[in-house]
Amino acid sequence: MTILITGGAGFIGSNFVLDWLAQSDETIVNVDKLTYAGNLQNLASLNADPRHVFVHGDIGDGAMMDSMLALHKPRAIVNFAAESHVDRSIRGPGDFIQTNIVGTFNLLESARAYWSHLDADTKAAFRFLHVSTDEVYGSLACGDAAFTETHRYEPNSPYSASKAASDHLVRAYHHTYGLPVLTTNCSNNYGPFHFPEKLIPLMIVNALAGKPLPVYGDGQQIRDWLYVKDHCSAIRRVLEAGRLGETYNIGGWNEMPNLDIVLTVCTLLDELRPRKDGKLYSEQISFVADRPGHDRRYAIDARKMEHALGWKPTESFDTGIRMTVLWYLDNQDWVTNVQSGAYREWLSQHYGEKVDA
Repeated sequence: MTILITGGAGFIGSNFVLDWLAQSDETIVNVDKLTYAGNLQNLASLNADPRHVFVHGDIGDGAMMDSMLALHKPRAIVNFAAESHVDRSIRGPGDFIQTNIVGTFNLLESARAYWSHLDADTKAAFRFLHVSTDEVYGSLACGDAAFTETHRYEPNSPYSASKAASDHLVRAYHHTYGLPVLTTNCSNNYGPFHFPEKLIPLMIVNALAGKPLPVYGDGQQIRDWLYVKDHCSAIRRVLEAGRLGETYNIGGWNEMPNLDIVLTVCTLLDELRPRKDGKLYSEQISFVADRPGHDRRYAIDARKMEHALGWKPTESFDTGIRMTVLWYLDNQDWVTNVQSGAYREWLSQHYGEKVDA
């Protein structure tokens, strides 16, 4: 038995690969384009493991995907492949349209062609699981109820709009062609192998380097935080028992303002790796101009996952963030290696007028 995943060298994808192979002998075929955030070093522990088959490729390459499906005959496809950084989507939306919309369309076409030629039993067992985001639902006011699976789509950034479009394509391929799809919409993930452009790893990396900790606006943007390994377990559960055509919201039940996240990271670093000058890391916080169209609050209602599939997160934010900070402290070589020249150039361009990052 084999499953094929896309984007498996990225943050969530690589954690999923590692968790899957830690508890299953089922082979994973991992297709990844290896853009700036895709990193095979995440999967170095699998270099000699025959259960992990890596393919350097683009989900938009229909011929390549057709050949991979014909060769490996997976029982399921899990689609992690996506451009996912809101700030990058504001500066350059084209890549997000190409990967998240056109790429998903091409992958669906390949999956439909492959699935349509399977024998009856294999066809009935096949699954296409599309991994998406809570950002497709837009922004909540402080008193609003959390996002449920029936919440209206109101994306506010090029990134979230591109993911919303991909969700609609997946839904349409189920209702039009009968493709057996599942969709998950998750809240903000954090944990090992997170590329240091996102809030938590950026704060850790900048703090240790003695650089400013840039916080957008007043820092009161609220997010629901989900430890990445909890997300992986939720995806496995949806793949195992989710109802065809259904959407499942995956959240951590951890709503916190961004500023509180930064202060928590600073407090943990004060404990685990104190500054040599005796000062607090929180003194490095620098408030910067807010980004355009910054959503104020996201919150996931994950009761469907619990009631229908018996899943709920294992980690609290306190346990998950401590493990995350410890991982970055213990893996400084990984941090150094992913901070390539291209990454530093982008960071300088994006924050250059605001902070010396």
